[in-house]
Order: sequence, then structure tokens, then C-alpha cells
Amino acid sequence: MTRYLASLLLIFMLASTIMADRFSVEKESDKVTVNLDGKLFTEYLIKSGAKPVLWPVIGPNGEPITRGYPMREVSPDEKDDHVHHRSFWFTHGAVNDTSFWHEGGDSTGNIVHREFLTVEDGDEAVIETKNDWVDRHGDVICHDVRKLTFGVTGDSRFIDFDITLTAGDKPVTFGDTKEGSFGVRVAGTMRVNADKGGKIVNSHGQENKDAWGKQAPWVDYSGPAGDDIVGIAILNHPKSFRYPSHWHVRTYGLFAANVFGLHDFKGDSSINASHTLQPGESMTFYYRVLLHPGDVKGGKVAEAFEEYSKTEKASK
Repeated sequence: MTRYLASLLLIFMLASTIMADRFSVEKESDKVTVNLDGKLFTEYLIKSGAKPVLWPVIGPNGEPITRGYPMREVSPDEKDDHVHHRSFWFTHGAVNDTSFWHEGGDSTGNIVHREFLTVEDGDEAVIETKNDWVDRHGDVICHDVRKLTFGVTGDSRFIDFDITLTAGDKPVTFGDTKEGSFGVRVAGTMRVNADKGGKIVNSHGQENKDAWGKQAPWVDYSGPAGDDIVGIAILNHPKSFRYPSHWHVRTYGLFAANVFGLHDFKGDSSINASHTLQPGESMTFYYRVLLHPGDVKGGKVAEAFEEYSKTEKASK
């Protein structure tokens, strides 16, 4: 009888483990902590510098895979350049007469958290927020609603980042500049210039410096974090505005999707790829950030894009 009860208890414990939610969230006034299987995955900070960010971001091997500076002191493997490259963010360098990409000075603005719309845990975690874009003059010129979904697929983790930007009561122009828009700064050890095995590859097979400014459905940035090779792939959904994106991806560690910077990317000042939202008009971007073990092949990035590209998204 005792053995029978012990067996039932073991079955119950195993079933409870299988059925338990993988993600838990802890909401505070200034951040939301996302845990995966009881361990830190990331934190959504409503303000770091001049914008909301994710930091730290923990990869599939348990190591941080985005740069820690300037949220903490610079580490030996990092460079203390570009203070506005804060781990994981969305901004743009020319919105009317204001830069939301840079920090400090008379020409910059702030993306100000207004409210949490959704904070959920379960098999996936969801954070949805509304944010005001406050220009250099102190005026709210547009707002965004961003939805971040955190999940697991196989040995990889993912963060779906969906953002809709809506103009206020006046037109808003997102200018043609390379300084934008959806960005990640990879860990110092992963950057190509660290000469530790870091590598950039896009969906067309273009590598490292040759991937800069190119148009592609996805780009992968892999390199060592801790004792393992891991990768960050950004996948652009076909329903995203101006799909497929161009990429402001650098060998020093910047990794950004930018659909507006064509005159820089193509080296042609006659090109104007800016876009104006009329009052009340919106545009929506969809990305999946895949955090995978191994390089682009080991992480099965091409297959992951095919799967992601078939997910339902609204056309905007």
C-alpha cells in the first residue's frame, strides 16, 4: 500500500511539473521581471536613458547575450561606446526634428511609458504597454502600443516584438537616416570585432560587413557567450511595414532593423525613404527575436523564419 501511494505521489508530482506554467512575471511600478522555469529571462524596464528597454536578456545557455553597459559598469569584454545602445529597444533617429535614437542634447526626445495594458504569464508571457513619444519641445507627437510575447521553441527562446506607432493631431515624419530603429546590442564577446568567433549572416548568405545596409527577411548574429556559441536572430514578418527590412548591423555589436535609412545604406543622397504618418494614421512592425544555441545553422534560423512567417498578423 505504501509503495502504491508513493507511486501515485510521484505520478502527481510529474504531472504537476509538466502542467506548470513555464513563465512567471513580477510586475513593479518601474519594471516587469520575466522568469522562465523559475529563473530570470529578462526585465522590461519602463525607463533606461530615454526609453523603455529589455535588460538583461538571458540566452538559452543561461548567459546574458546583450551588452550590459550602460545599465551597469562596462565589463572587460565590452566597449563603452554609444551609450544609447541599451540592450534591446525601439527608437528612431529622425522623427520630425527630433532624434529618439540618441540621448542628451537639445535635439533629442524621450519615449515615456504611459501604462501597462497587459501583463500575463503562462505557457508564454506577454507584456503590452502604451508609450508617448515626446519631442525636443516637450510635445507628444505620436504614441506606440508595443506587445512583447516571450516563449520557447525547441532549445531556443523567442521574443515577439509587435509595435504600432500612431500619429497625434499633426503629421509625423520618420526620416531617412541609418540611425534606427528596432535594435539589439549583442554581448561584447559575441561581436565580430572581438575576434572570438562572432559572425553576422543574413538570409542571402551575406556575412559580417557585407550584411550592413542590405535588405533581407532575417539576419543572425552569433558568437560566444560563456562557454558556448549562441545566436540572436531577428526575423521580420512579411506583414510588417515595408517588409523586408534593411539592416543597420555592425561588426562592433549593433544589430538593428531599419526600413527608413536607404540613402545611407545605398550611398545615394537623392533617395528619400522617409515616411509621413498623417494625423491618426498608424504603421505596424512585427519582429521575432530568436535566441538560439549554436550558429545560424545550429540554430535552424532559416527553418524558424519559415515557421514564423506563417503566423497570423494583421496587415498595417
